[in-house]
Amino acid sequence: MADKLKLLILNASSEERRTIRATLEYLNVFEFIEAADSLDALTLLKKQPVNMIITGLSVGKIDGWRFSRMIRSGLLKTPKNTPILLIPPIYCERIAETTARSYGIDAVLPFEHQDMLPQVLANVLSTHLEKSSRLNLLLLEPIAQKADEIAEQLKLNFAITHVTSSQSALNAYNQQQFAIVLLDATASRADTSSVLVEEILQHNPKQAIVTIIDNNDADYAEQLLLSGVTDFIRAPYDPSFLNKVCDHAARREDFMVSYAEFAQKVEQLSISEVRYKELFSAHQRILLHLNTVVLELDQQGKIRFINPAWETLSGFGVKSSLQKSLIDYCSDECQVKLNTTINDILNGGMHQQQVEIQLNHKNGNQIWVECRLQLIKNSRNNATITATIDNIHERKQAELKLRHLALHDTLTGLHNRYYFDQQLNKICQTKHTYGDVEHALIYIDLDHFKIINDSKGHQQGDIVLKDVAQLFEANISAKHLVCRIGGDEFAVILKNTQLLDAHLIAESICSAIEQHEFKSEDQVYSISCSIGLTQITAKNCDPSECLKQADIALYIAKSLGRNLVHCYSKEDAQNNTLQTGLEWGHEIRQALQQDNVELHYQPIWDFKANKVAYFEALLRLKVDDKLIFPNQFIPSLELLNDTFLMDQCVIRNAIASVAEHPDLNQVAINLSAQSFLDERLVPHIESSLEKYHVPPSRIIFEITESASVNNLKATRKMIEKLNSLGCHFSIDDFGTGFSTFNYLKQLPAQHVKIDGSFVRDMINDPIDLALVKAINDISRSLDKRSVAEYVESEEIFFALKEIGVDYGQGYFIARPVPVEKVQSTLKIIYQKKPFIQQHTSAQLNIFKQF
Repeated sequence: MADKLKLLILNASSEERRTIRATLEYLNVFEFIEAADSLDALTLLKKQPVNMIITGLSVGKIDGWRFSRMIRSGLLKTPKNTPILLIPPIYCERIAETTARSYGIDAVLPFEHQDMLPQVLANVLSTHLEKSSRLNLLLLEPIAQKADEIAEQLKLNFAITHVTSSQSALNAYNQQQFAIVLLDATASRADTSSVLVEEILQHNPKQAIVTIIDNNDADYAEQLLLSGVTDFIRAPYDPSFLNKVCDHAARREDFMVSYAEFAQKVEQLSISEVRYKELFSAHQRILLHLNTVVLELDQQGKIRFINPAWETLSGFGVKSSLQKSLIDYCSDECQVKLNTTINDILNGGMHQQQVEIQLNHKNGNQIWVECRLQLIKNSRNNATITATIDNIHERKQAELKLRHLALHDTLTGLHNRYYFDQQLNKICQTKHTYGDVEHALIYIDLDHFKIINDSKGHQQGDIVLKDVAQLFEANISAKHLVCRIGGDEFAVILKNTQLLDAHLIAESICSAIEQHEFKSEDQVYSISCSIGLTQITAKNCDPSECLKQADIALYIAKSLGRNLVHCYSKEDAQNNTLQTGLEWGHEIRQALQQDNVELHYQPIWDFKANKVAYFEALLRLKVDDKLIFPNQFIPSLELLNDTFLMDQCVIRNAIASVAEHPDLNQVAINLSAQSFLDERLVPHIESSLEKYHVPPSRIIFEITESASVNNLKATRKMIEKLNSLGCHFSIDDFGTGFSTFNYLKQLPAQHVKIDGSFVRDMINDPIDLALVKAINDISRSLDKRSVAEYVESEEIFFALKEIGVDYGQGYFIARPVPVEKVQSTLKIIYQKKPFIQQHTSAQLNIFKQF
């Protein structure tokens, strides 16, 4: 059993604290810490962390809302993302939810519904995330200085996403929810901003939008409001006023709904007061139809009165149950518990007590019930006990699920990350690592599992994960601990195991997975895994450090080729490249998810027509305000199996640029091998073409020769799909594999790119020149166009033209440029055109010697 979760109950009422504790105590999951005042609770949290907090609203000088704000500040010993559940006495739903979001509270549950605590806590535990009270704001401002000034004013209350164009704003809006959109609608941008407002409101009519205007015309301001804009502010404006306008606009919907709910609560209270007398006079009728069982017991615990709900609950008749002991209807395990409770009440203990017991149903089943007992004395001091019994069988099932959720992964049945962390902390304690005692930690990641998940669906991926879990249990002794950390990552704590034995176990896991065929319906998969291994000893017993070592070892195993085990060593710790590689991969993924990309376009020259034929889109990432080139991030993405995310960004942004810039008459887009065989690729291309109204013939897709040769049949099928859409296709880097020209016949591609390594040295190397000529000749015989890369000098340019190569690409023609510089780059290229045409045939003959 794992260490219990530390649960802080902050409530001014001792009775409510006792009730909350009683509702959760039998779960055997929590270690309870109680506080009656928020200042006492803060003093405690300055010294030690807890795993979860349940707080009331009126808890001292610092109320429950502001107490939660202190937790989220990160100033205490407990983590700032510690889950918080607020239990107020009564509440209006929208008001509570809105305020909870502002103060970073995970859930709100009125005290009257405290029986739902297990289910609510289960949900909170399963969504343990970082909390922020700042609202998301999308800022459209082309001028960087203005944007910085606005961001400085709003940064305390808003998490700002800044864009500089309407198209970027729409892209960001389609990928993320924003509480408010703030845009420049001054005279120079009035037309574009009105179009953007219309498109956003078509998507979400209730979206809060604030515009900045410089127009003194009241009719224009009125027109903005009628178009759906929430509010506006005139430039120049007071900075504090901007903050106030944005805050009110962002919360407008919450205010309106909250006001309506508050009015409804007032009306309900008025109606309740009128009905009170009716309810009082009809209490007997209610008692007869009440679902809760109501009993009266004498001093011997025998039933003197019982309502009809008893028969519904237990199956036994009311008359036949009178004068019988309630204890007789209990299961054998619960009879002593109920008898002890009744005797304690009659002999001077607490007058009100609660106990959970199992009743025997007439049909032979057992049902869990909650029995609340209270001592009643009449004027003659005669004591009786009243009791109410409620069916809590479903609640008990929820509690079992909560207990399981706290310790297990629901998909595989293995222990989960929480249990793993608890056990790793435990085994690293001095009492478990004294002397020569050794343990080991192995970290496992399935190789290329994401391809199965993405191309075949999560359902198929889940089947594979279940099979992997069974393989672990079959190949690892039950004395060791196997956990699923998340996704396709697993960890194993090998107890009392020396390094050599741990290495053998890890190798056996690799072998078992590699040799196993994962079957589902008509599909058969073969996968492998990479494993990082580290020791846990008296000298190496810090849990965080051990986990970090295993993670680094896993990263090395992947970088060495996967499907192998790597044991952590001190040299690994001193390798800064490995240390930063892990963090870098996650930074790259985040940049792609936030669409922080910039495409540069390199012109490709048509030698016969003497003009730019089309452009190639080349990806750059924007990380920390710096442009990052593909050779710096693609290896990390390949390790993380996230190249499809990269290709999605490139396809979407390139097609959007083609739609917006007529100079980009045709654009070539590179595809990774992983994306090329992904079933989501074609639908993504179709939807992007349709969204931006771009003819498919303006798009060329490229894949490297080596990637296409690996799966020729699938490559041909995918090219045919893209051709059927109307897109063109090119084989990139041709000649690097160079196993045979024959496979070109099997691929319906329109272009063949000659690998730049041959072109670069063709002037000085006759073999490279011969290869360039051969690739060009075979391309022409197959009715395909040839494209030469690395045209970096005047000599190479005219040599390729003389050979008869169709297209050229390289720095001599033009470097890749951002889309806004394409037009000026074309002008520079065509200024060279007279110079190019001045070369006569006689001048070109000098290249025939090559």
